[in-house]
Parts: sequence; C-alpha cells; structure tokens
Amino acid sequence: MELAFIMNKTIQFYKYQGTGNDFIMIDNRDLSFNKDKNLIGKLCDRRFGIGGDGLILLEKDDTTDFKMVYYNSDGNESTMCGNGGRCLVAFAHFLGVFDDKCSFVAVDGLHEAEIKNGIVKLKMIDVENIQKDGEDWVLNTGSPHYVKFVESIEDYKVYENGNKIRNSETYIKDGINVNFVETHNGGIFVRTYERGVEDETYSCGTGVTASALSIMKGNGAESVEVKTLGGDLKVYAEKNGASFQNVWLEGPAEQVFQGEIKF
Repeated sequence: MELAFIMNKTIQFYKYQGTGNDFIMIDNRDLSFNKDKNLIGKLCDRRFGIGGDGLILLEKDDTTDFKMVYYNSDGNESTMCGNGGRCLVAFAHFLGVFDDKCSFVAVDGLHEAEIKNGIVKLKMIDVENIQKDGEDWVLNTGSPHYVKFVESIEDYKVYENGNKIRNSETYIKDGINVNFVETHNGGIFVRTYERGVEDETYSCGTGVTASALSIMKGNGAESVEVKTLGGDLKVYAEKNGASFQNVWLEGPAEQVFQGEIKF
C-alpha cells in the first residue's frame, strides 16, 4: 500500500520509555491504524518522524486484558520486546484498561504483569533450552539472543562486534540480538546490539533477561540486578534442571509525552 493513501490522516500517539528503550504507543482497540511498513518506519525515524526503538499497538483480546503488537523501528513486525511489554503495561494502566495486575497476549504467548509506583514487573516466557556457541550462550527469551561475557564493557565496541555476530553466516538469515555482559557490583552490566534497530540501544528487556539467565545458569542465583546504559532492571527466575520458569523482568516505565502527527 502506498504511503500517499494515508496522507492527511491524524494519528494520536504516546511516547514511552523503559530504561532508555523508547517506543511509540498507539491505542488501536478500534483497529483503525494502518499497519503499513513504510509508515511505521517513518514514525520511528528520529529525524523525520516521532522517533523510537519500535512502535507498539494496544489491541483488544477476547481472553486477556489486551493484545500487544510490536514492530521494530525498520517497520517489520517482530518478536517479543521485554521493555516494550513493560511500557505497554504502563500505557494500558494509563488508559484505565486494568487496575494493578493484568494479563495480555503477545507474539510469544501469554504474559502476566503488575504495576506499582511506576515500576512494572512483567512475566516472561519459560526458557527451556540454553545452548553454547563456543564460549558464548544462545537462548530465546521471547526473542533470540546471543550472550557474550567480556571485560571493560564501558569501552567495548558494541556496534562493531554486535553487527559482526548478527550478520555472521550462522545468524544472518533470521538475525539475532547480541548482548555483551560484564559482572558489576554483585550483578551484571549489559549492553545490547538489537536486530531490526541494527544498532546499540540503551536497554533491551529480553536481552537483559537472556544475560541474567546465562549467569544464573552457573551460579544458581534466584535474582540478578542488571545495569544498562538507560538504567537499572532486575530479573527473577526459578531454575528447574536445565530450564527456567517463573521468569520476571522488573523496572521503571514512564510516559514521556503524547501528541498527534499527520501524514
């Protein structure tokens, strides 16, 4: 569909961020939003649009409080986004969809969440399989992730090394998010190169979860404090053999601004 088709249409939007991972939120319960790749990409463009790491639609669902539909900033519908899910929970709460606890469906299945004083705790999917790639880890926490432990992470070349792994022969077909991790003050410091954005982001919820589970696999901890460029998160999980259950991602999510944009 050509973009000219939707010219002069006004879109009400909201901008949310969760530890620096920012998203355009649209209430699409009436299904009026045109899910055009070019439009979504333009809305996410930081120079010619609103700007965001992605765009998220809140839609109705027959069995839960709402449905999450997530698009990367390139306009393609994508896999689960943890920080996006937390921001959507805050958005739904702002709209009065629920009081303090909710359930919603996303591309990877059912999620539960709760919000209190701007802190959103989101239940992620169970993780059954954590594989090795050399000395590194590969797992799916709603989106596929590669986890590499490094030193001197503040000076680490995240874009160059992340882009190389993401576009390697092994992962170029489907793409993979790449996380670089260093132990930090009893927890971990995570920096992530995200596919779809094709750059480092300030934070990645599914990446933080994957990184935390990778270290919990070895030390048996039930929770991990995580530092990202955009702020602090916490991951909880119960280890069951080689798998993890009751995985929760916790951290702040807030509305930055709201407005209208016309195309």
